Amino acid sequence: MSGIDPLADSLRFEKPVPPCAVVIFGANGDLTKRKLLPALYRLAYERRLPAGFAILGVSRTAMGDDQFREKMRASVQQFLEDSPFDEDLWRSFAQGLFYLSGDIGDAAMFAALRQRLDEIEAARATAGNVLFYLSTAPAQYEPAAEGLGAAGLNRAPNGAWRRIIIEKPFGRDQSSAHALNANVQKVFDEESVYRIDHYLGKETVQNILAFRFGNGIFEPLWNRRYVNHVQVTAAESIGVEGRGGYYQDAGALRDMIQNHLLQVMATIAMEPPAEYAAGAVRDERAKLLKSIRRIRAEDVPRQAVKGQYGAARVGGAEMPGFRQEPGVDPAAQTDTYAALTLEVENWRWAGVPFYIRSGKRLPKRVTDIAIQFNRAPLSVFGSENGGDWPNLLVLRIQPEEGISLRFFSKLPGAGMKLRPVTMDFNYGTSFGSRTPTAYETLLLDALEGDATLYTRQDMVEASWAVVQPVLDVWGATRFDLPNYSAGTWGPAAADQMLAARGHVWRVP
Repeated sequence: MSGIDPLADSLRFEKPVPPCAVVIFGANGDLTKRKLLPALYRLAYERRLPAGFAILGVSRTAMGDDQFREKMRASVQQFLEDSPFDEDLWRSFAQGLFYLSGDIGDAAMFAALRQRLDEIEAARATAGNVLFYLSTAPAQYEPAAEGLGAAGLNRAPNGAWRRIIIEKPFGRDQSSAHALNANVQKVFDEESVYRIDHYLGKETVQNILAFRFGNGIFEPLWNRRYVNHVQVTAAESIGVEGRGGYYQDAGALRDMIQNHLLQVMATIAMEPPAEYAAGAVRDERAKLLKSIRRIRAEDVPRQAVKGQYGAARVGGAEMPGFRQEPGVDPAAQTDTYAALTLEVENWRWAGVPFYIRSGKRLPKRVTDIAIQFNRAPLSVFGSENGGDWPNLLVLRIQPEEGISLRFFSKLPGAGMKLRPVTMDFNYGTSFGSRTPTAYETLLLDALEGDATLYTRQDMVEASWAVVQPVLDVWGATRFDLPNYSAGTWGPAAADQMLAARGHVWRVP
């Protein structure tokens, strides 16, 4: 069995990207402006894109190529992170930017798209390779795939490839996700479908694999004999920020836990893959997700907590409750906070609880993973030095990426008094180089045909199977909301859920 080379990830930025075109549906939307175009420009800055490269934006808004180029220029200048804007590079980059106005529901638009791609291939030498990116409302995913298939754009002659990236949410529940998978696969082979989860593109999430499987000292401890419990936290200090209408129908469980955090959990808890290859890594993630014990309806009140923030004064400012946000129903039952207790039914993790929580209007913005190791079996230094849980490993995903390890050390001076101390690793200070954004990493992988960091059909459906019993019970129950104040760490019921097992939430 071959191990994972911790340096293998660096090869991503050395492999050549073949000539190709990227078609962005929803090119006038927020994601394109804030993330996609800045990421593609940065890849051009790093000389990662081939000479035969083009971007074709598609949207209902009427505009020409030049107008689209000017809008994207303004977006790149505004949202480019930690990078200079180079005028000469932009002029060269903009020559490969094109635009097509049309409606996804109109077959004539796909005929025009086919003709435009032929013209771009002739002008830019893209070799017939096309990556379609669905940066649209979820309701447009199936019509877009069907339209591409009807126009014959899902297949390319002469050995060229066609791939499609689909943004989350991938389905609204277990049945809709299954139906969406089935309909997309009528048009594109599973190997050509890239379901994007930007959390998997973050450096710390990727580094979990290198940390576990590239070092000899941690993996032997990564099991039920040594790990007491695991906490995964994704906290946001902001509210819905004008997205109340969308968020009212989504909620924290769907928006964060079903996709992002369950994929993070799968990366933490998966078995070692035979090799660092897309199939092997995704096989192990899928296997882990399928091993999570399904929560029975009668156990939902004990293993799941629903919360919604109420109005409060935070930092001298009055913060509205969720129900007072624009576009939100004053009687909304939406979960702006969700916490689950999950267990994995396999030999490595049996009996180890995984606590997952996500919420809005919490005290700070932080996403991290905390692995709490067992106490020493006997405190030889007295009871006053044995009351803590000293051995804690924290993998920080945002806002500051890094890893910290906490352990007991002796205080200077007479006597054997112990205090917890922390060793820290920080990406920025340790490597002194810029960290690629998640979208840079994931777009580059899709262009190279590397699906390691993308979710597969069975992974999506397995994650929905985990949360579906909770959604069913919550949908049939009326809760007394709001049940936590803005600026606090969530409802009291979440603390009680952990207290029942003798645990407490860690304060990041």
